Amino acid sequence: MDYKKRMRELIEQINEHNYNYYILDNPTISDADYDKLLDELMKLEKDNNFVFDDSPSQRVGAEVNSNFEKEPHLVPLYSLDKRQKIDELKAWYDDIMSKYPNTKFSFEYKFDGLTITILYENGVFQKAMTRGNGVIGEVVTNQVKTIKSIPLSIPYKKKVIVQGEAIMLKSELERYNKKNAEPLKNVRNAAAGAIRNLNPQVTKERNLDMYFYAVPYIETEDINSQEEVFQFLKENKFKVHSFNKIVTKFEEITELINKVDKEKEKIDILIDGVVLKINEFKTCEELGYTSRFPKFAIAYKFAPQELTSKVLDVKFQVGRTGKITPLAIIEPIFLSGATIQRATLNNYSDIMRKKVKINSYVYVRRSNEVIPEIMGVARDTEDSRDIILPTVCPSCGQPLKQEDIETFCTNYWGCPAQIQKRIVHFCSKDAMNIEGVSDKTIDSFYTKLKIRYPYQLYDLSKEELLTLDKFKDKKTDNIYDNIQNSKNPTLDKFIYALGIKNIGKKTAKDLARHFKTFENFKNASFEELNSVTDIAEIIAQCIIDYFADSKNIELIDKLFERGVLPQNNTNDGKGIFEGKTFVLTGTLDNFTREEATLEIESRGGKVTSSVSKNTDYLLAGESVGSKYDKAVALGIKILNEKDFVDMIN
Repeated sequence: MDYKKRMRELIEQINEHNYNYYILDNPTISDADYDKLLDELMKLEKDNNFVFDDSPSQRVGAEVNSNFEKEPHLVPLYSLDKRQKIDELKAWYDDIMSKYPNTKFSFEYKFDGLTITILYENGVFQKAMTRGNGVIGEVVTNQVKTIKSIPLSIPYKKKVIVQGEAIMLKSELERYNKKNAEPLKNVRNAAAGAIRNLNPQVTKERNLDMYFYAVPYIETEDINSQEEVFQFLKENKFKVHSFNKIVTKFEEITELINKVDKEKEKIDILIDGVVLKINEFKTCEELGYTSRFPKFAIAYKFAPQELTSKVLDVKFQVGRTGKITPLAIIEPIFLSGATIQRATLNNYSDIMRKKVKINSYVYVRRSNEVIPEIMGVARDTEDSRDIILPTVCPSCGQPLKQEDIETFCTNYWGCPAQIQKRIVHFCSKDAMNIEGVSDKTIDSFYTKLKIRYPYQLYDLSKEELLTLDKFKDKKTDNIYDNIQNSKNPTLDKFIYALGIKNIGKKTAKDLARHFKTFENFKNASFEELNSVTDIAEIIAQCIIDYFADSKNIELIDKLFERGVLPQNNTNDGKGIFEGKTFVLTGTLDNFTREEATLEIESRGGKVTSSVSKNTDYLLAGESVGSKYDKAVALGIKILNEKDFVDMIN
């Protein structure tokens, strides 16, 4: 291979992506894919001991947008060297410890947003700048001033520059995309695009936040460590994330890395890794810098959760309620530990809003244990073509019906896909919890045993099960026993198993807690249903419509005839948490989220996902996120795990 030719190709590609991202604010490749190109270039440079003068590897930062006023930074801002393998991080750690054996490290989140510095003089906000290329930045004062969490005045009255990351919360992106016709692709691009937009009103509408972690310049204060940096920032009312720890041993570091990597999806902030900094500034000064990076700090980046891929085709799937969901077939990519070949698009309106086309390159994101989703278009190709919504159901061939932004097959009782999906739902863990009954098993039940309704499961004999492919004695016995043993579900699980439209697990629990028995629930009026906390009119109407259908009543009666008996909710609601609302954050040592929720609900309490003025308690474990900060700001009672155990005991 002609390495110089390949290097020129990489330089041209990287420069083009830099221009699209930093100047046009229109990224055409994911961060992870960009890093692959840059890593390949830097490896070629290292292996061949040759670097072109215009190589992007020689930059400290990014291009500066000519639309903004430009100024040199008072202190150069370096980017961080990175590692993606534990053994590489260990080599960096060992090198430091060989020179400074008593070194302590500050362990922090690596925020995935836009780096900003702010100058204060006489205690007053003067100027905000992007990092730019590290030497020259863009002045974005008016844009940054729209971020409400940034103080416009501080107690410290001398000249100081603070550094942090402008971010958009994941929940805020979701809220924004529900309200706006043009969706934002991801929180990082949303934050960068908002700050680097010439109109501050655009920045304001995106409701950004900012976390601070460095003081690049201070006139008089004697700050000697990263610990003291955080202390100074807190004393001057800057927002500092609660997750920062001082560590010494590498075992501590790897344990924390694994913990953060596992829990990062529960955090409302997008992080793409962690940062290790030597805590003592005297050691940092002695180590110094390379031409691009500080030697005393490093970033450990997690495996990417977002990559770009090409849409090869789109299939339309039918759900248990008849809802039609488009599924994109994409070029295979390895993402978050799995090979991904399919990604969801919520509905046809989502396709139109995101402007997704067949043969276009798209951003694909995969969160832990969540179906990959297409976030937006990276770039179109000459072969890009529109995705056409079918007019008939792909399962039964009946005409489709449009309801607001969703598309439905109305052949509820006759559509094979809907019938099978309803039985799958009935058997699922959160419903009747019939173990061993998979989608493939239900397909066999449908095609070979003519199962059309859940009650028919309880009529199956072992002899019938043995006629199915790969059903031997042990498997048959297990599935038969699991079906028979599922006849006494809790009331909330039975309500959920019925598959009533818009009834999720939480709503089913609310209904079971309120009505206590199935008969009370079935016979409730619209007004009674609507009076239950968190039961909106649309949900109440779905329940009324469900029980108004004689077919549904007939099928429930047939379940009862076969011995299915939901257990009444005997909790009278007069527990120690009666009327109290909890929010959970972080990781608990002795409870899963589900177990803690059950403990609270069994004592009359309620668990919600977000902190508000109506929250009574925040139950906080390790590695808490932004919920903790919000609870502190609102003065909400915060419980640690010991407090919680003491209360329930």
